[in-house]
Amino acid sequence: MEKYEKSILKAIYTVTMLMFLVLAFIKGGFNYIPLVLGLSSCALIACAHFIIKRFFPKGDKYLLIISAFLAQLGLVMIYRLDSVNTNVAIVKLKSVRQVWWFTIGMAIYILLVVFLPEIKRLEKVKYAYIVAAIALLASTLFLGSEIKGSRNWLNFGYFSIQPSEIAKLFLILYLASAIQDIKNAYDTIKVAIPVFICIMLLVVEKDLGAALIFFGVFMAMLYIGTSNKKYILIGIACFALGGVLSYFLFNHVRIRVDIWLNPWADKSGKGYQILQSLFGIAAGGLFGKGLGEGNPYLIPEAHTDFIFSAISEELGLMGAMAIILLYLLLVYRGLRAAIYAKDNYSRLVAVGISSMIAFQVFVIIGGVTKMIPLTGITLPFVSYGGSSMVLNFTSIGVLQRISESGRKYYE
Repeated sequence: MEKYEKSILKAIYTVTMLMFLVLAFIKGGFNYIPLVLGLSSCALIACAHFIIKRFFPKGDKYLLIISAFLAQLGLVMIYRLDSVNTNVAIVKLKSVRQVWWFTIGMAIYILLVVFLPEIKRLEKVKYAYIVAAIALLASTLFLGSEIKGSRNWLNFGYFSIQPSEIAKLFLILYLASAIQDIKNAYDTIKVAIPVFICIMLLVVEKDLGAALIFFGVFMAMLYIGTSNKKYILIGIACFALGGVLSYFLFNHVRIRVDIWLNPWADKSGKGYQILQSLFGIAAGGLFGKGLGEGNPYLIPEAHTDFIFSAISEELGLMGAMAIILLYLLLVYRGLRAAIYAKDNYSRLVAVGISSMIAFQVFVIIGGVTKMIPLTGITLPFVSYGGSSMVLNFTSIGVLQRISESGRKYYE
């Protein structure tokens, strides 16, 4: 196992540095910045892997390896998009900021693995988790700033955070405990009411992507925790009813659906973003235009919501499929940790985190490819954004701790 890990890490370092080397010559001359970014991020991965391997050798280290490689791919594309802004100071480059967020995320991941107690011990304060989640989501209604049409950000001057990212993990910790207490339909309703309060807050704040993820995580954990198919059918019916009502009650929902059905109706306005995304993906073809050879900067918000489209244009369908496969492997490793967990609470937390990543990937990739209405969320580990990066590595740290606790069950 150790031999495979070393070979995979060497491959990741090689691919990362080759991509950054290409970016170093993207403007004709030589630029040292991408090489510094690549070397520093690779050194950070090596340090984290060494600590986990040295002190916690029995856990699933592929959780770190896969998520770190996804972050590297995102960093490469973010710097590629940064390279268009020739007059921006180094400290203001999004790629430099992303390295800082990557560093913070990795540090939190290591701290959680080293100091987090048995996950089972977190079960006792389930109501504190859901109160915290609702409070975080409600805070943006009174103190939040509207960015890109959604009122889901708290601005602290030098930086902003997205409370819905933190609330996801609190929701999972709550559900992992509450679902175990379900004995009948009444218990299910009691568990569901706080969840639907969270979802309604997100709809009012126009954060439709997060609302869909909250609902998906809830249904996945509910089914795994109860094995009752009726809940899935009822959930689908409630989702359909809620979607229809939201379409008629909220103008922003109606706009998203109308643009999804026919973006050409407003091709230079509301439909411009999704059309540019589709053009970029189509232009990439099978093998892409090549790193630095495309025009991904023509896609609005290419570094966040539409980074998958930017990658598809320059790395092609093969690059896009590679990223999807990495996500499938990551979700598989998370579910594997759930299978080998020692208790039901840890098992449900692992299922919740894995389903959160899976739904988020589906929602954003489905949106930018026009499979479903566009909702505007980040691609885990890949998109630019501090809140998302820190939350995702926090979640991986919890998964790593669960896999470590269940080590005696690993073969």
